[in-house]
Amino acid sequence: MATASHADVTRRDFLYIATGAVGAVGAALTAWPFISQMNPDASVKALASIEFDLAPLAEGQEVTIKWRGNPVIIRHRGAKEIELAKSVAVSDLKDPVARNANVKDGDPATDENRVIKGHEQFLIMMGVCTHLGCVPQGDNPAKEYAVVEGSLKVGGWFCPCHGSHYDTAGRIRKGPAPENLHVPEYSYLSDTKVKIG
Repeated sequence: MATASHADVTRRDFLYIATGAVGAVGAALTAWPFISQMNPDASVKALASIEFDLAPLAEGQEVTIKWRGNPVIIRHRGAKEIELAKSVAVSDLKDPVARNANVKDGDPATDENRVIKGHEQFLIMMGVCTHLGCVPQGDNPAKEYAVVEGSLKVGGWFCPCHGSHYDTAGRIRKGPAPENLHVPEYSYLSDTKVKIG
């Protein structure tokens, strides 16, 4: 009798496990279309990287382009802007980390680590304030840490939402933003063409 009772328990356990396995496979097959539809579509994948021609950008000009749904600031810096950025000691910075996808994590936020060597005049960075995601303005007269040329403040950015000030290398200098403006991964395809992403 003990053997027959033991066999029934084993058969019952097998049926429970088999039923559970079939139910789990059925749930997974039912959920797959919902999970699959969350993958990025072709238009998003096409924006994974973009190319931009720097040739029309004159010294002192900047443009904001859209990449992956976010603004990217591209500025052709003048010699005074670069000189001012290089003169700042890392110890004076609120965020001493470069925040550049093109250098090692944790590298210092020197001007050299915010741009690509040989192309120091072009600063390319995300135009998203690291405080609450606002878009910093380069043409705002309230900005500090810019080069003063006559009555104009050249270079630097100001986030009017909460008062964050960024210098001519996009590093946070004053205000509530905790980090420097991030630099996306990019590379030069030629002297005048850059690929972001």
